[in-house]
Amino acid sequence: MGRAEQLSKTEYETLAAFRYALRKFIHFSETAAETAGITPQQHQALLAIKGFPGHDRVTVSELAERLQLRHHSTVGLIDRLVAEKLVARAPSHEDRRQVLIHLTRRGESTLEKLSSMHRQQLKRIGPELTRLLQELNGAGE
Repeated sequence: MGRAEQLSKTEYETLAAFRYALRKFIHFSETAAETAGITPQQHQALLAIKGFPGHDRVTVSELAERLQLRHHSTVGLIDRLVAEKLVARAPSHEDRRQVLIHLTRRGESTLEKLSSMHRQQLKRIGPELTRLLQELNGAGE
């Protein structure tokens, strides 16, 4: 590995401010999920399913990749989501060996409320994140 580029005090401050802004958003997100009666990981799973590129149903492997979890951990998470009636399992029509996971009406409703809150929060903090990213990428030079 090559030698790391020397950063200035200002660059460290900008990196720290960016990480702090991200952490505040994540804290907001975790609190919002818990207020909605689900765990942050369950919220992330609902969002990953609904936001999966090209379709609204995912395989266990696709969800595991999106959440960066091991297969067996993802199965446990899905079991908990099914128990809460937030998602349902259905066999794939193309490959009967595969099980597809999709949101239920309750899951859709829960995710819609949380996503609306997140969109509003991002509108509030977006300008700060944009400014910090521009500074980190040298736009201020």
